[in-house]
Amino acid sequence: MLQFDEVAWFALTALVLVLTPGPNMIYCVSRTLAQGRRAGFVSLAGVLLGFLAHLLAATLGLTAVLLAVPLAFDALRLGGAAYLLWLAWDALRPGGSTPFQPRALPSDKPGRLFRMGLLTNLLNPKVAIFYLSFVPQFLHPERGNVALQALQLGAVQIVISGAVNALLVLGAGRISAFLASSRRWLLAQRYLMGTVLGALAARIVLVDRP
Repeated sequence: MLQFDEVAWFALTALVLVLTPGPNMIYCVSRTLAQGRRAGFVSLAGVLLGFLAHLLAATLGLTAVLLAVPLAFDALRLGGAAYLLWLAWDALRPGGSTPFQPRALPSDKPGRLFRMGLLTNLLNPKVAIFYLSFVPQFLHPERGNVALQALQLGAVQIVISGAVNALLVLGAGRISAFLASSRRWLLAQRYLMGTVLGALAARIVLVDRP
């Protein structure tokens, strides 16, 4: 079974990643700003279903690969660290933008909002890379069923992502207005995000796996 400190580190990483602007956040927030909170929550429902599809696909694939090729742990561990470093640079590089900028979007019906949320997540490379390169670092074949461990971690990630995005949908309008008048806070947020992501990448590389 997974230990509490391992789940806590995983939850922290999942939280940092969901707070890093990506296609899912941009879609949900944009729909909220364009059509209101109801549209934002319908879009989020589609995104969450996409998370479940990613999780099931990754769990089946990772279980087969990690049991057949033990050295895959190291390859995925280093790949995950490289991915976090890339996200850190993306947060720190000049010219970063915010998903809370109002966008002119056509008004869509709930069914289309849901489908577009699902499709946005299914085609989101950030989510696929997260499941394939980061989740394996917290799996321990010697402790039992690898698939069950992956599903537990995936459930933690989905709950965190759903909660954070729901809060963003609820506060999208106020956040957009605040950021429009507080560019310094936005810059500080980007530097904090980049520093945390870099620290997590360093921990992945330096901590030995059993």
